Parts: sequence; C-alpha cells; structure tokens
Amino acid sequence: MEQQDYNRIIDERAGAVFAAMEGRVSPGDMERIKAAFELARSAHSSQRRKTGEPYILHPIAVATIAAQELSLEANLVIAAFLHDVVEDTDYTIDDIRQRFGDDVAFLVSVVTKQKKEKYEMSRQLDNFKQMLNAVQYDIRAILVKLADRLHNMRTLSSMRPDKQMKIAGETDYFYAPLANRLGLYHVKTELENLSFRFRCPREYDELVRLIEGDRRAQAERLEVFCSEIRQTLKDSGIKARVYIEYRHPYSVWRKMHKFGDDFNHLKYRHFTEIVFDTPQGVSEKDMALRIYSILTDRFKEKPGGITNYIDSPKENGYQSFHVKLLADFGRWQEVHISSERMVRDSQLGCIADRSDDNIRRWIEKFRAILRDIAYHGLDGSTFLENVATTFYNDDIMTFTPHGNPVVLPQKATVLDFAFEVDPELGLHAKYARLNNFLASVKAKLHRGDVVEIFTDDGVHPQPDWLDAVVTYKAKNAIEAYLASLPKKEYCRCPECNPIPCEEVIGFREADGSITLHKRDCPVAIRLATQQGDDIVSVDFVADETLYPVKIDVTAVDRYHLFIDLVDCITNELNLNIDSFNTSAVDSIVSCKIAFRVHSDAELQTVVHHISAIAGVDTVAF
Repeated sequence: MEQQDYNRIIDERAGAVFAAMEGRVSPGDMERIKAAFELARSAHSSQRRKTGEPYILHPIAVATIAAQELSLEANLVIAAFLHDVVEDTDYTIDDIRQRFGDDVAFLVSVVTKQKKEKYEMSRQLDNFKQMLNAVQYDIRAILVKLADRLHNMRTLSSMRPDKQMKIAGETDYFYAPLANRLGLYHVKTELENLSFRFRCPREYDELVRLIEGDRRAQAERLEVFCSEIRQTLKDSGIKARVYIEYRHPYSVWRKMHKFGDDFNHLKYRHFTEIVFDTPQGVSEKDMALRIYSILTDRFKEKPGGITNYIDSPKENGYQSFHVKLLADFGRWQEVHISSERMVRDSQLGCIADRSDDNIRRWIEKFRAILRDIAYHGLDGSTFLENVATTFYNDDIMTFTPHGNPVVLPQKATVLDFAFEVDPELGLHAKYARLNNFLASVKAKLHRGDVVEIFTDDGVHPQPDWLDAVVTYKAKNAIEAYLASLPKKEYCRCPECNPIPCEEVIGFREADGSITLHKRDCPVAIRLATQQGDDIVSVDFVADETLYPVKIDVTAVDRYHLFIDLVDCITNELNLNIDSFNTSAVDSIVSCKIAFRVHSDAELQTVVHHISAIAGVDTVAF
C-alpha cells in the first residue's frame, strides 16, 4: 500500500477518535488530544508493525478503544495515544510531563515497561508488579493497559506461534480476570476468547462450529420463545428488549470441563436476555420482580432456579435477576432480567456512572494484600499467584449467621471463611455448620451458604490445611503459624512411619537433615548397604505430637464388644478414634481402628488393654 493511502487511513481513524471525544470534553482538552496524536505520529513515524503497517495505527486503535468502547476521559485517551512513545522512542516521561502534565505522565509511566539490567523476578513479573502497585493509587492506568492488550490480542495473528502463546497466556491468566474484576464484562469476554483461540486453535474452531450449528438448529423455536415473552410483557404494558445471547467458545469450554459434559449434553449454551426500561418512580428491583411475576404466570419456573444478583451483586458490580423457565418446546431456558443501566454497567464496569463502593472496597483490600505480600517478601510466581487467587477469580457471596456478607473466591472453604472473618477464628476452627448442617472446616462453600464456625482453643492449624484454602489471607495465616512452631529435628520415612520409643535409625540427607527409619524398614536396610557412612544414632523421644496408627482386631462376636473396644481407647486411655470399621462373618469379628498416639509405648499399652477384653483373639498393627 502506498504511503499516501496510509496517511489517509491514519487521518480517518484518528478523526474517529476526535469525533467520539468532541462532545464529551472541553475545547482545551480537545486540543490536547489532537496534540498527543501528532506527537505520537511524529515519534513513531519510522516504525512499522509486524504486518508492515505504520506503527501509529496501533496507538490510534488503542485510543479508539479508550474513546469509543470504554468511554474514557481526555487524559486516558491522551495516554492511549502516547502509551508506547517512551518505551519505543527517544521521548522521556519528563517530555510527556512538560507537554501534557503530571497526570498523563503518571498514566504513561505505569504502562511503560521498565528496562533494567537486572529484574527482581523476571521482566514479565516485574511489569505485572509495576502495574499492580499503580492500582493501589489510581485504577485508570490499568484501563489504558487493557485497551492496549485488547488491540494486541485482536492483531495477534501476525505474531510467531511462541509469541502468541506468551501473550495469550498472560491474557488468560492476568488481564482477562482483571477486566472481569473491574466489571468490564465485554473486554473480559473478548480477551478470554482471543486467548483461547490462539492457545488452543483446534478446540476453539471446533466449538465455534458447534455453537453456530446449534444456533441455526435452535433459531426458529428460540425466536418463538422470545416472541412469546415480548407479547406477554407487551400485554402487561412493559417495554423491553428480548433477545438470545449465545455463550462464547471459552465460556462453553469452561462449562464443559466444569460439569464433565460434552457439547450436546451441556445445559444452557445460551440464555435469554430481557432488558427493560425503568419507569420514573419505580425501582429497578420492583420492575425486575414484576417481570418475573408476569413470566412465571405464563411459563413454569424451575424450582431453585433463581439467582438474585440485584440484591447481592457480584464483587465486580454485575447485577441482574436470573430465573429458569420452561419453554413450550420442553426445555429449561436461562433468562436474565436486567435494566438498561445494569447492561450498560456490565460493559463499562468500574467506569460506569454508578456507586464506586465495590471498586473502593476492592482497591482497599488490594492495598492491604499487596502491602502484606511485600512485607513477607514473596517473589516470582508466588507473588502473582497470590494476587490472582485473591482478586481475579469469580467470587461467591456467603453469610454469617447474622446475615453479614463475606465475599470469597470460588472453591473457597470453611477455613477461608473463618480467616476472612477473623484470623483468631481461623486459627482455632474445629468444625462448622453450613446452612445448619454439620460440616468439616475443609468443606467447600457455595454461593449463599450461611456459615457458623465453632472453635476449640486446643485446635491449631495443621500442614494439610494449606491444601484446603485458596485465599492469600488464609494461606498467609496458616503458614505464619506453622513457621512459628519449633523446627523438628527429624523427618520420618514415609514407608515405615516410625513413632517415638521405637527402635529407629537415622540417615543424614544431602541438605543436612535426618530421616528416621524403623530398624527393620526395607528402605533403611537398602540405604545401609549404599550409604552406610550417613547413618547416625538417634534418640526419638515422645513430645506433644500425636502420630496416626492403625490396629487390626480379631474377636469372637458378642453383645457389647464394640462398646468395650471404644471405651478402652477413649475412656480408659483418653485417645481420640479417627475411624472404626468392623465386619462380622460366622460370629468372627474383624475390626480396623485408626487413632493417634504419642509413642510406641502408648501404642503397646493400647494393644495390651484391648488384648485383655473378653473375646479378643488377636491385635496386630
């Protein structure tokens, strides 16, 4: 293409940005926006993209997304034009500051990748950390970065496959969830799908084919369903838009993996959107409930099929009223009832004209966690993983018995809930009641669960608690407690699992630690022939630690035998039973009992006492 053609395209596309901003900003800001474009055009004049196009088309595209799709204000559009100037040309942040002020300079500095001789973690992670630190003070810079990332993903096909994987991976792990948490639903959806397209092109193309096939096959009866809704609402004097929205390939793929279904058996591949006008003097909730009432007079409602996101918005601000209705063709249909304002907010998220309470709470939480992470010196993938887990996963809203909401990531457990409410509650959590049913502290939570925690001062975090929590707050508290415990001198062989007072032998490992084995352990015997010089004498004495053991009891069946066995362990010896499995065949009883002891001497005492019970023949362990 001739340069003069490119000049025409550049002028046309920049003109579209100016036209989008002209009615929203002052004449002075309009001049600054045009000046930013001219500076970017001049600075990038000798540069080309991988496609061979002039590089300036990329900043223009980012500014277009900022101006048209995100409706951002003047300084953000200026920063969009200038976002690559400092990184890729001879201009400096000071140059930007002198021409466009401190605010624009700050925004550009956040999205400019810092070049260092040595990175704290890696170039990618350092750049993420730079942006995350900026979020603590001003969320707007991330919006410019999301616009930049969105255009990069839209033009990713020009990149090498390895570069595509890097950028798509970053997008799926970091940018799409961030857009979701900021309430930018359309940006999040497009980023997810573009990432999926370049990471897994065959799966993506197959799902596109299946979705389009389903769309054609269902079109007629779904249109009839929509028409029936329109007519039903019209007869009641309600004006609303009604249309079918198919879920995108990535959303379908995620649901298929979540529920273990193939495409043909996956429920709710699409949903019906009802978008209503809110009359003067009527609340959105009242209007949504009126529509719900009218529709459930016409269609059968699925029991338990309601989700009220109006009273309990997602943490990203999403609001709607979801219900499942039975269409006349005999299939449950997912229906979303939303106001025009709710739909607009789902597109513009944190920048929509609405209460900033959710975003303010999120930023405050963000600041506290980032400070905590910095204090504990986490680095590398650990840093990003903790941030991603805490802030970017879809959330669920749970409640205390008093009705106070507690927002947690999906897959959170009772322990996550306890530590979120109060660290002391978490440190001594023994069991819980979920919706008034008894539950383990490791039980997973679901949206709407009412959680009551019961504590015991004798209960403390165990190492396996770390596998049962997902929030950074819970992980940090558990790790801190475990780190405060006295360091054990030894670790035990996982094959023979020795306990104190048994005959043991130690082997010194390469890192200086000592592993204990029973003297008849096959592993120890083999090591003695290969690493005899590493053998050390060990005095393995009992302390407050309890070690799991199992015994097998064979006895003649009789009345009261089970109670005698339990009484011997729990009442006579004051030990807790972890499990008790028993079976009887032809009057011969076999029992497997699991419990915990402090030492081999205590175990021998248990064996001695059980052996003395009437009818018991053998006790083995």
